[in-house]
Amino acid sequence: MSLFLNMLLKATIKCPTLPVFTLPLHTDAFSILFLLVSPVRNRLREIVGASTNWKDHQQALAERASLSQYLAQSQDELPAKTMKDSAVEAHLPLGSQPALREKYLNYHNSVRFGRILEDLDSLAVLICYSHTWNKELKRSPLSIVTALVDKIVHRSCDVGIPKVLSLNLNQPFSQYHDGAYTNVLDATFVMVARDPENKRAAFINPLKLESPEEEAIFQQGEINKTRRVELSTASLLKVAPTAEERTLIHNLFLNTLDTQTVSFRSRILPPNSVWMEDCKMKGLEICHPQERNIFNRIFGGFLMRKAYELGWANACAFVGCRPTLVAVDDIIFRKPVEIGSLLLLSSQVCYTEGMHIQVRVHTEVLDPLTRQHSTTNVFHFTFCIDNDIPSVVPQSYGESMLYLDGKRHFDETMRSQG
Repeated sequence: MSLFLNMLLKATIKCPTLPVFTLPLHTDAFSILFLLVSPVRNRLREIVGASTNWKDHQQALAERASLSQYLAQSQDELPAKTMKDSAVEAHLPLGSQPALREKYLNYHNSVRFGRILEDLDSLAVLICYSHTWNKELKRSPLSIVTALVDKIVHRSCDVGIPKVLSLNLNQPFSQYHDGAYTNVLDATFVMVARDPENKRAAFINPLKLESPEEEAIFQQGEINKTRRVELSTASLLKVAPTAEERTLIHNLFLNTLDTQTVSFRSRILPPNSVWMEDCKMKGLEICHPQERNIFNRIFGGFLMRKAYELGWANACAFVGCRPTLVAVDDIIFRKPVEIGSLLLLSSQVCYTEGMHIQVRVHTEVLDPLTRQHSTTNVFHFTFCIDNDIPSVVPQSYGESMLYLDGKRHFDETMRSQG
């Protein structure tokens, strides 16, 4: 199921001429109109029958369980949908609504990218519900969640406060300024559909391709899937580094040896370098009900925002100036975060090259009652500044693997942009 939803979202990103739809609150059908970002989450609650009050969440979950009877037993039972059926355009009128602008404003007088991540996640879910919508039902029996964020590539050096931001998942994310739209970023999400209780996979509508352009988009999704499998297979958590990578790490080690002592244990820091141990930053979040999603777990967009802000702060402290985001790469949602958990975030500058910084943010939950730790996400962010950056140098084998992993993600980002 996840493969198909990846095709769907990638398709809606790449079709700028498709019509857009809104979700009117007075009807159970989807109509093609205009959509503001603000009603998105309210509409998602209506689609799944989620309660707006935390105290009623158990009852709402019990009511959703009864929707299992409406699940398809095979994909053949479901009508095919086109890419046009899932086209969405949402606007953020930051120039004309001061109260809304306040929520998105950072202290540099530009847009908070973490807020954009939250909106993209919500819209990705809404797109998938539009594709799978059955007008005969008042509520969807599907639980659609984010499996991973494949890639977000930032196309602009700075996002100032514009008149309108267009969160349009049937075209790249655009900024309206001085009478024209400018592409700001491209995003690819992979979603999964599960049963009402989010326990097992569920069938979704097949996709009907209507043009050579849509065929090409679909094939690009297949390529993305193959690339993810290859990267996972070659993970440093599974296999040893390549011969080239081993040579790189050994040369880094040799550069830190003190030639006066002729000892493997005597290490010195090379010029214009920083030990990786000194490039960390940590954070903690208490997971309150306020940040829950429509399935009463912590909202994935909130997790992305918190990870990005910590990663940005780490990069900022490392270079001593304001870094600019280049790309977000390979965010995998390994495990849902439950209400009441303690969310521990650890950021590490793991690789630098020229004017670029690669930051890795690891998040895990701590159950305060059982004291069990579980990894939930690993985030990879690429930033840049206008000057050359000091090199980071690993000391231990574990840090060396983080260094190589960071280099792999950085190289992949540069290839995707080149």
